[in-house]
Amino acid sequence: MPISLNHAIVFAEDKNKSASFFTWLFALSEADSWGPFRIVRLDNAGSVLFAEPGIEIQPQHLAFLVSEDDFDGIYGRMLEAGLEHWPDPQKSTSGTFNTNNGGRGVYLNDPAGHNLEVLTRADRADAARP
Repeated sequence: MPISLNHAIVFAEDKNKSASFFTWLFALSEADSWGPFRIVRLDNAGSVLFAEPGIEIQPQHLAFLVSEDDFDGIYGRMLEAGLEHWPDPQKSTSGTFNTNNGGRGVYLNDPAGHNLEVLTRADRADAARP
């Protein structure tokens, strides 16, 4: 069996707000609840579980590889909502995306301040792995 990520727990100040943002941005089914978590199920059987730990949130980086069609929908929702976004993690130029590796990519922040990356082609570091 190939190794794949089953789930990740992401801390948020408001787990409901963060889960709703993810389901809206990625056009996914409504989040489920289980114990202290709001669970967003991804298309590849993985999940993102949002929790409110009651501590200061340290921003993390989460990257999502999507199809070109999905990118069109995601980027369209971002523009429609007026979300600030950048072509790179340094946030050099607001309001655009990159065309790295023959695909497209964009960076934005979620409601908890986490840095999200949405890309259509894996980066060179991923492609260079044996």
